[in-house]
Formats: sequence, structure tokens, C-alpha cells
Amino acid sequence: MTETFRAFWLEESEGKVTGTLKSLTSEDLPQGEVLVRVQYSDVNYKDGLASIKEGRVVREYPFIPGIDLAGKVIASEDARFAAGDQVLCTGYGLGVSHFGGYSEQARVPADWLIKLPQGLTPREAMILGTAGFTAGMSVEAILSAGITPESGPVLVTGASGGVGSVAVAILAKLGFEVTASSGKPHEWDMLKRLGASHTVSREEAQAPSHGPLGKSVWAAVVDPVGGAGTGERLKSIRYRGVLALSGLTGGGDFGTSVHPFILRGVTLAGIDSVQCPLPLRLEVWNKLASDWKPDTVFEHGVRELTLEQLPGALDLILKGEAVGRQLVRVSAE
Repeated sequence: MTETFRAFWLEESEGKVTGTLKSLTSEDLPQGEVLVRVQYSDVNYKDGLASIKEGRVVREYPFIPGIDLAGKVIASEDARFAAGDQVLCTGYGLGVSHFGGYSEQARVPADWLIKLPQGLTPREAMILGTAGFTAGMSVEAILSAGITPESGPVLVTGASGGVGSVAVAILAKLGFEVTASSGKPHEWDMLKRLGASHTVSREEAQAPSHGPLGKSVWAAVVDPVGGAGTGERLKSIRYRGVLALSGLTGGGDFGTSVHPFILRGVTLAGIDSVQCPLPLRLEVWNKLASDWKPDTVFEHGVRELTLEQLPGALDLILKGEAVGRQLVRVSAE
């Protein structure tokens, strides 16, 4: 008898997308070399966009969203993986063009999977997920540019969100003086528990400067927000500092001039976690499991939910009201 499992199923009707739990079999899943029993997933902004037609993330419905997953291999046609291996998957087409992690079983291409790094449980891996991986890549860009704690303070924008909160915790663990910017003052205590030395309002972090350059303040900036504030933040970066840009919740456009780049040697580092090459992907995940492991993130700001609670969680992140990390327990195993 074919085993059935539950999945969060999105369907479109009259231009509106709705999500329900549906019973499926492995025959309903797309092609891929590895069949995984999904234990955990999480909720990212892109997952929220996938749940609405105007999000323009998913081209065709019905669909199973969820851009992250962690679990155990059920069966594999690829020699790199065997039944029982603990694996995780983030990025590529998962939850965008290929059925995602909000399903008790998922079939994915072997090239998209990595074995769970030693030092991380599946639960911890999905508390991090794409958001934590993006934060890790942002930190990697900063360190690769030669920025050290002695270089000066670091600003993290959108710090109460997924990327921002993990970045605060990693940077604090590495000894940086972190200023966390958030539009949610009621979350500032949580940010200090994550390791932030200072907290500032969103408005304060992107206050307009008069002229092409502002006061030289930050050795680096982790910016998962984007929008008009990015241009202002570039003006306040110290000589040969770095702004690691990974998001657009604040908008897709910003204005700037050449002055931060040619007078202070500032680097604008684009952070892409979707198509990240495998060697760098493995390097960052291994650091997240060891030297960079953000233990304070696992202790503060994690909300665990079930597949039944996904509609509310997706709505919350689309409204900009989600705080920290939303972890999804997909199956009991």
C-alpha cells in the first residue's frame, strides 16, 4: 500500500491563492534523485510571497511552498546520499519552481542537498534556514574584506527579522560591537539578549545626510532591508568598509553617488543565497555549525508552529510583523 503524507497545498481560484493541508503520495512529487522525510522547515519572506498571486514568486499552482527543509533521506538514486542520512536544502528552485519543504516528504535533485553539518541538529538548521545562511554569507563578506572587531562598530538593519537577528548573534559572538536597528522598539530587549551592544530606531539608522557623504561611523553594515535607506547608510561607512546587501523589504530602489566608493573605498557586497556555489555554501554552513554557531538565536526569538498554523505565519511575515525566526515542525520524526 502506497504511503500517504501531509503537505501544505496552495491552489489558485479566480486570482486568489488559498492554502490547505492535503494528503499526497510520493507519486505526486516532482522528479529528483533523493526522497527526504522532512522534519523541519521555516518561514521566510519569500514563502509569504509564494502564498499570494501578486507575490510573483510561484508561476503555476497548485504548489507546495517552503524554500527550506531539513530531514532524513528515505531513498536515493545518487551515490552521495544514502537512506538515513540527515540532510538540508536551501535555495535553488525549492519552494519557488519545485515543490518545497512544507510537506512531510520531498523529492529533490541531489545537487541541491548537503549533508547536515556536524554540530547542528535538523531543528537548529531550520531555525537558521535561508535567513541564517544569508546572515552567515553577509558575515563572510565582511570578514573577507578584512573587517575585524578592531575596525569599528557594525550596524545591522532589520535586526528583529530573520536575517538581522542571526547576524546580530553571529557578529556579537565574534566580538564585534553591534548596533541593531529595528522599527519595533518593543523588541530591543530581545536584540540585546542576542548580543547587540546598542539599539537604534529605523529612522535613526537611515537619517538623511547633507551632501554626498555623512559622518564616518560604521566599519560594516549588514543590510537585509534595502530601499532608500541603503543609500544613506552607504554615506556613513568608514574607509574601506563594507555594506552587505541581501534584501528588499524596504524597496527595490535606492539613490546614491560615486562618492562613498571613490573617496572612502566602500564596498557594496551583494548577497545571494539562492545560487551560492557549493564550496562557499559548505564553508558557511560548517561555520554556522561551529565557530559562528549563534547559540543565543536558539534561546531567544524562536516561535515553533505546525503545518496547520502556516496561513497565520505567512500572513504575519507579509505584514512585516514577524519577529525572530518562525520554525515549522513538519513531521513528528
